[in-house]
Amino acid sequence: MRRAQFAMLISVLALGACGDGTLRTFGSDDRSPEEFDIVPNQPLETPVNFAELPAPTPGGANRADQQPLGAAVAALGGNPAALSATGVPSSDAALVNAASRFGRSAGIRTTLAEEDAEFRRRKSLFNWRLVPDNEYNRAYRSQSLDAYTWLRNVRQPGSNVATPSAPPQER
Repeated sequence: MRRAQFAMLISVLALGACGDGTLRTFGSDDRSPEEFDIVPNQPLETPVNFAELPAPTPGGANRADQQPLGAAVAALGGNPAALSATGVPSSDAALVNAASRFGRSAGIRTTLAEEDAEFRRRKSLFNWRLVPDNEYNRAYRSQSLDAYTWLRNVRQPGSNVATPSAPPQER
């Protein structure tokens, strides 16, 4: 038993000595620019009236910056100006009233975040994060559904539920 522990300690130390103490990303040369970090701006336009230009704000948005969400809304025939509107649009007022007919809490997002963090802490395998990517999977495993099991159940003969096509199950 001692011999196995000693061999494990030596192998961990030897592996740790191989590094030079710097973090690296795979497939990236530190001396070359990252091509995906370069985002082209929209073409500059000369305004009709220079007096109507907004005052520059350091760190604020630029008129030539890309607005991907607004561009997608405009491409689909929507109004990109509605994205920046604050509050509930009048077209959604009936939906908000129906959803909040039994009352609503103003701080629901903060409350939900705190309750979720507490739930994940209780369900955590360790109190410290060993593998942060799997933290959510461990905590919510009992609440997840297997889509293909339910698809097979609903597609049983005699079922009157219309089911869409689904991609084949990976094996």
